[in-house]
Amino acid sequence: MINIKEDEKLNIINHSCAHLLAQAVKHLYPKALFWVGPVIDSGFYYDIDLGDEVIKEEDLEKIEKEMKKISKDGKRIIRHEISKDEALEMFKNDPYKIDLIMRMDDENGVISCYSQGDFTDLCRGPHVETVKELKYFKLLKVSGAYWKGDANNKMLQRIYGVCFDTKEKLDEYLSLLEEAKKRDHKKLGKELDLFMISEYGPGFPFFLPKGMIIRNELENFWYKEHTKEGYEFIKTPIMLNKDLWEISGHWFNYRENMYTSEIDDKTFAIKPMNCPGGMLVYKNSLHSYKDLPLRIGELGQVHRHEASGALNGLFRVRTFTQDDAHIFMREDQIEEEIIRLINFIDRMYSVFGLTYDIELSTRPLEKYIGSIEIWDKSEKILEKACYEAGHDCKINPGDGAFYGPKLDFHIKDSLGRVWQCGTIQLDMNLPERFDLTYVDSDGSKKRPIMLHRVIYGSIERFIGILIEHYAGAFPTWLSPVQVNIIPVNNDLHLEYAKDIYDKLNNFDIRCELNSKDEKISYKIRESQVKKIPYTLVLGDKEQEENKVTYRKFGSTDSTTVSCDEFLKLIQKEIESKGI
Repeated sequence: MINIKEDEKLNIINHSCAHLLAQAVKHLYPKALFWVGPVIDSGFYYDIDLGDEVIKEEDLEKIEKEMKKISKDGKRIIRHEISKDEALEMFKNDPYKIDLIMRMDDENGVISCYSQGDFTDLCRGPHVETVKELKYFKLLKVSGAYWKGDANNKMLQRIYGVCFDTKEKLDEYLSLLEEAKKRDHKKLGKELDLFMISEYGPGFPFFLPKGMIIRNELENFWYKEHTKEGYEFIKTPIMLNKDLWEISGHWFNYRENMYTSEIDDKTFAIKPMNCPGGMLVYKNSLHSYKDLPLRIGELGQVHRHEASGALNGLFRVRTFTQDDAHIFMREDQIEEEIIRLINFIDRMYSVFGLTYDIELSTRPLEKYIGSIEIWDKSEKILEKACYEAGHDCKINPGDGAFYGPKLDFHIKDSLGRVWQCGTIQLDMNLPERFDLTYVDSDGSKKRPIMLHRVIYGSIERFIGILIEHYAGAFPTWLSPVQVNIIPVNNDLHLEYAKDIYDKLNNFDIRCELNSKDEKISYKIRESQVKKIPYTLVLGDKEQEENKVTYRKFGSTDSTTVSCDEFLKLIQKEIESKGI
C-alpha cells in the first residue's frame, strides 16, 4: 500500500484536499474552528472544533458533496505572505490559529497562508494550482482527538480522508482498504477464537487456547533458531527497584510510561524494557575477551502505560512480550556481529513471506544520554554494516532510542502495508552506566559494546500482523487446527474417522473431529470459514480402501490418497514451514 506522505505529488494533493475539506466544513458549519490538517501515510485529516455540533459517519457524504461543488467551481489557490501581526489580526477570532501563530518560527518575520475563494488558512504549502485538480477524494471516517494530543484539553473532531490524481488509483486504494477491513485482526481474532480483550483489563490481552497454539509455535521457532545462532537464554524479574531505573536512565527519560508500586517503603517499577535486567545478568559473572560475543536472549514481558485512546487490539497494548536479546562484544566484533544479525533477521522474516526495508534512526534532539562523539561513531558503524550486509538504509533523523542509534526493520505484509518490527540498537552508553567490563588479552579491564535487538518486536503485535498478513488463513505449521476430519455418516464412518484422528494426533498433527449431526456441505463450509488448512472427508470408499480424501483451504479440488501418504505430505509441509 502506497505511503502518501512520502510520495511528493500525492503529499501535495492530499495537503490541498485537507484545505478543501476545511472549506466545505466551514460552509456547512459556519461556527467551525480548525486546528491542524496534516498529511499522513494513509491520506490526510483535519481536527475541527464544532462547538455543540457533532459530525457522524453519515454526514461525511454531505461534506463530500460540498467539496465536489467547490472543486467544480475551480478557484485558484493563492499564497500570501504576511507579518505575524497581520496574521494575528486576520485570525483574531480563532484561538486555535492564534496558538499556532504564537508558536511559529516565521522566517524574516513572514508567515504564509493560502486562500481559495472564501476560505483562507495558515500553511507553509506547497499546494496545487486550483481546487479543480482535487477531484478524486474520499472521506473515510470521523473520530475524536484531543487538542494537541493532550487528554486534559478539549476533544476535537477529526475527519480522515484521502485524495489521488486519478479515479483508478482512488478505486484501487479503496479496494485495498476494504480488503484490510476484512483482515482486521480484532475481527478475525474474535471469529477464530484467538484472543480477547476484557473491560477489566484495557490494553491487557487474553490469549485463548487457539491463540496460544500460534504463540507457542512462534516462541518455539524463536528458541530453535536462536539456539542455532549461539544464543543463551535468561528470564529476569518483572519488577525491580527504582534505583536500577535511575542508573539505566529510564526513570528520567521514560517515567511517564512506567507503572510503579511501593514495597517495604521503597519504590519499585514494573519493567518497560528488559535491558537493565540483562545488564545485571552480565555483571553477575566475570568475562574474558574470549567469551565475546556473548548473545543473551529473553522473551521478556514488559508493561508500558499507553493512553486509552491509543489502544488497538494487539497492535497497541499495555503489556507485551519482547523477543529481546542483548549481545555483548569487543569493538573489533561490532561490524561482523551486525552483519550476522541482519542476515539472521532476513532468514526469520523469509519464513513468513515478509519483505522489509531498513531505516537508520539517529540521535534524538533531546532526552538522550552519552556524548555526541559516541553517537556519531555508532551511527557510522550501523550504516556501514547495513551496506556490507547488502542492504540500503534510509536515514530517519532524530528517532533513535535515548541510549543509542538503531536500525529499524519495516516489514511489508501481503497488502503492501508497512510495520516497524525488528530493530538493532547499538549502545555504547549503558555498558558505561552499569560499569560493565571484560578482561582483555593483556589483562586489562575493557568496556564491552552492546547491541539491543528484537526480531518479532512484540510477540502480541507480530501475531496481529500475521493475522492480517495471512487474512487468518495461517500456514499449516502455525495453524491452531491443521486438519478437520469429517465423517460422511456418523453411523457408518465415525469409527474410521476416530482411527484417522488418533493416527494423526499420535504424530502431533493438530486435528478436530467434526461429528456434529449436520449436513456434510455445512461442515465443509464451516471448515473453510475457520480457515483450517486441510479438511478430510471420510466415506465408504475411504473406509474400504483405508484412504482419506482431502481438500486444501481455498480450493474446491479434492484429492484421495492413502493415510500414510497424507501423513507424509502434511509432515513435510509443517517441517518446511511452507507458506
